[in-house]
Amino acid sequence: MIEDGNKATGGLNKVISAYGIVGFIKFLEGYYVVLITKRSAVALIGGHYIYHIDDTLLLPITNAGKSDRKADESRYINIFQNVDLSRNFYFSYTYDITHTLQHNMTRPPNWRNFSYNEMFVWNHYLLETGFRSLRSNSDWILPIIYGFVDQASVNVFGRNIFVTLIARRSRFFAGARFLKRGVNDQGYVANDVETEQIVHDMNTTSFHCPGGRLFNNPGYTSYTQHRGSIPLFWTQDTNSMAPKPPIEVKYRDPFFSAAALHFDNMHKRYGAPVIVLNLIKAKEKTKRESKLLDEYSQNIAYLNQFLPDDKKIQYIAWDMSRASKSPDQDVIGTLEKIAEDALRDTNFFHSGPEPYINFMKRQQEEPNTEADRIMSRRQNGVVRTNCIDCVDRTNAAQFVIGRCALAHQLYALGVIPEPFIPFDCDAVNMLTEMYHDHGNTIALQYGGSHLVNTMETYRKIKQWSSHSRDMIEALKRYYNNSFIDAEKQDSINLFLGNFIPERDGPMLWELQSDYYLHHEDPRYRGSRRNYIHWWSPDSLQKREDKEPDMSMYQLVRRPQQYDDDGDDPFRGYWIEYYRPRLFTSFANLFAYNMNSTLKMSFKDQVQKEVVNESDYSPFTVRASSQSTSLDRLNIGGFRRWLALKNPSTSPIQSKKEPNDSEDSNTVNKKSTSGKTTTELVSRLLHPEVANNETREYRRYVNQFKSNSAFMAPTPTAVEDEHLLTNHSDYPIYASYVGKSKVHPVEPHTSNSDLMLYTTYVEMPSEMLKSGGTRFTNPNIEKQRYDAYNTWLTVGKFKSKKKQIWENRS
Repeated sequence: MIEDGNKATGGLNKVISAYGIVGFIKFLEGYYVVLITKRSAVALIGGHYIYHIDDTLLLPITNAGKSDRKADESRYINIFQNVDLSRNFYFSYTYDITHTLQHNMTRPPNWRNFSYNEMFVWNHYLLETGFRSLRSNSDWILPIIYGFVDQASVNVFGRNIFVTLIARRSRFFAGARFLKRGVNDQGYVANDVETEQIVHDMNTTSFHCPGGRLFNNPGYTSYTQHRGSIPLFWTQDTNSMAPKPPIEVKYRDPFFSAAALHFDNMHKRYGAPVIVLNLIKAKEKTKRESKLLDEYSQNIAYLNQFLPDDKKIQYIAWDMSRASKSPDQDVIGTLEKIAEDALRDTNFFHSGPEPYINFMKRQQEEPNTEADRIMSRRQNGVVRTNCIDCVDRTNAAQFVIGRCALAHQLYALGVIPEPFIPFDCDAVNMLTEMYHDHGNTIALQYGGSHLVNTMETYRKIKQWSSHSRDMIEALKRYYNNSFIDAEKQDSINLFLGNFIPERDGPMLWELQSDYYLHHEDPRYRGSRRNYIHWWSPDSLQKREDKEPDMSMYQLVRRPQQYDDDGDDPFRGYWIEYYRPRLFTSFANLFAYNMNSTLKMSFKDQVQKEVVNESDYSPFTVRASSQSTSLDRLNIGGFRRWLALKNPSTSPIQSKKEPNDSEDSNTVNKKSTSGKTTTELVSRLLHPEVANNETREYRRYVNQFKSNSAFMAPTPTAVEDEHLLTNHSDYPIYASYVGKSKVHPVEPHTSNSDLMLYTTYVEMPSEMLKSGGTRFTNPNIEKQRYDAYNTWLTVGKFKSKKKQIWENRS
């Protein structure tokens, strides 16, 4: 009907096919629609796909062409398109990626209309522009997040465990590195990123259990972390050409009102306790980061004096940079202890009961207490990690916390017998790569370059060749911060709606500062919060006692409707995941092509006494690929050497192997710093041979001893029978053979078969026993050599008996 009515003007023409609408935007003239034209699946959670936006199109709704646009309109379009929507933007049709898994699985089952978390909806302004009247009940709304999503599979002998990382960047006080520091007066901090680590068993796909039980699948776990800038009013002067501009505290609030708003928001989002891990430098020749250390400590101390004892903010200040440069400090061990304590205080989310074997083990460990089986777990609280940029050191600390959380999550799912996973196994190597990509992405979004210091730096196994890469990344970061960040900030302000263009108003590029775009307008500032009771009472409640706050969110969406699944409580995922109307093959399935521990190559296997070609366990320690670094030359103190040779050693987890007594003959030399040339020469002139190298050498030397059939006397028939009857499996074999009631039959052998057997089997054996020839020779080894040489040349032995048989025939 519509096409018939428009035939006079040319009818309907297909313009483009799209996978979704990002939103609508208006600059100075007409409206534009932003369409998703390409997508790719990057994760699968409960049968719900998460997609990455690969390409978009800004399409004008009006008929105005490019030639009719004014210069200011074209400039706004170019600024808007500087936000590359084809990088690190994600969406899902049926899963709420703006909330954590714990929130999505613990909401009331009868809650049909679910809300999005505005904090992470980056197209919130674009959606409001076009769907303001439909936002309460519309399937058109497609929220997108900005951050990072990655997923991989831990294959445990056919049992697939999916590990998913989801990083959500806040749209409040968002921007570039040197232009957005600290906190604004509304309590939002710069570089605010929520990282969720989901570990779930793929034995069943859906969130729901059979029989209509909603969101009760026991195979889902998650742990959430947070990173964000120090919640103080501080800046760095970008006008100077210094690679590290000086840090200045703009003004000091004696009541820390902005920090109070920030931590109150943290309590609302995650509960209590909030564990603050502050990794900035404590001692510097020229004070930069250390300026904020005392101010931050006073901040936490002031806020804590009014909180209940069990809800106080836990503050941990540790100079991680100094510890990484010290040869006698174990960076990973310290972080592991912090991680274990944090997991004990905050717990993690598990949708079902603990395995019964774990419950029995707890009862045996605590026989005097009546332990109840844990039916579910909720995370209450969060670890808030920060360094000065919340990039390099923060990402390394979050990885160590994530590694400890992964061990507890796998233990809760019944995958491993103890909540511990060593370094350099396939599962941890895979998690390391995921967190490395996660850190690189966050660093690019905020700082303009990849990570400068990676996990290799803090494990002290860094390659010499990596120093040049670090210099290049540092130069990239300096260039972006000095010359590109201003344009990047303008694009973000325009995309998020912080600046709305007006015909008679100032242009975006004419603003001297964007301070008032990210802070509250003083003309409409409300009353200040109480300086003593600075928190909201309901924000300190535990997650299991608190109902979801519907008033916090405005964008609401109703799940999609499908006629095929009228009885499915979560209708969206079935059609999308199984796709019954389309022919599909395994090669096209996302889960089939997912990165897995089985696909990881085994390289540089130094510890071959532990690893063999048939050992595919993802928790077996593999060889570290950084065996050529300076620290692998055994330079430095013994404690450092021990930590490198056995990275799993830590103050928290000390696993003694069964063969530790055999390795006690290792020479323990005096600990030295290993930084001078003399000490290096001394170490190289007096090397220590590792135990695994000794075993490998012995195995190589003795590998052919069992195959020397012609170099040792062959056992007699009596010895063979004795060895056979004494074998541990001989009674089983004898009983099995005796079960068969088969009567023996007199064998019949033809003369030709008998002659063939005697020529090629019996006679060689007799000749070997007698010396191999018709003549006696005292050298039995020489006789056997001659006999074997004759057999290879002629194909038979020369003997008198053989000649007799030939005459008879």
